[in-house]
Amino acid sequence: MNDPQGVSLSPVFEREFPVLFHDLDFKGHLGPETLLNFMQTSAIMHSLALGVSATNLRPQGLTWVISRIHLVIERYPRAREIVALRTWPAVREGLFTNREFELNDGSGHPLARATTSWALINIVSRRPVKLEGNLPPYPLLPRRAVDDNFAPLPLFPGSTAPEVTFRVLRGDLDLNHHVNNTVYARWALEAVPDEVAAGNLTELEISFRAEVLYGETVVSRCAVQKAETAICCLHQIINKRDNRELARLRTRWRSTKE
Repeated sequence: MNDPQGVSLSPVFEREFPVLFHDLDFKGHLGPETLLNFMQTSAIMHSLALGVSATNLRPQGLTWVISRIHLVIERYPRAREIVALRTWPAVREGLFTNREFELNDGSGHPLARATTSWALINIVSRRPVKLEGNLPPYPLLPRRAVDDNFAPLPLFPGSTAPEVTFRVLRGDLDLNHHVNNTVYARWALEAVPDEVAAGNLTELEISFRAEVLYGETVVSRCAVQKAETAICCLHQIINKRDNRELARLRTRWRSTKE
């Protein structure tokens, strides 16, 4: 497919990211928040090339919001490795579009894969609008990196779990003055008990449910549900002011002793 200027548009965008020492977490890994940032950077760059970035849409009074993330981590890269990332839009129908991601190391071995769901919203009303008629055509690659129909995540099991409180800082905001989606992952993972966080996160699912504003305070809760083969945690992030649910998450962990 060509754009109006005759430039060929590719359904797949590829970029390499070097793993720098300041990207590492306390275990010496490239952490999940940085993986999500790599994904977000690639998605923005590809949407710019396709003419459907938030910058392209702003004159129409529209912008993108992310609805769901499902990240599966195979192996954590370390410093001086290269992350080769591929991303593509796979589905575009109704109110939502899915964007997929594959992350490999420099030798082509899998590191992680993810699927995400996005909605187009009116900036003033904050309500979603149909994609058809509001977006120009662009090519799709109808292949999912993670097979997920984005069924609702489980309700958080009560309010007795330990809590961690955060204030929304300027550094948490993106260009739209929304809290960056990767920050929700950071808030959730900080509430995980030390004995669980000592293992490796293998799966992260996020359902974004409401916005929160600069200066407000959020509460992150984590409930651990141990199974025979893995540890699963259910998470909830709420606005402390009115107890409104901002995000619901599910994480799975593997012990480093295995």
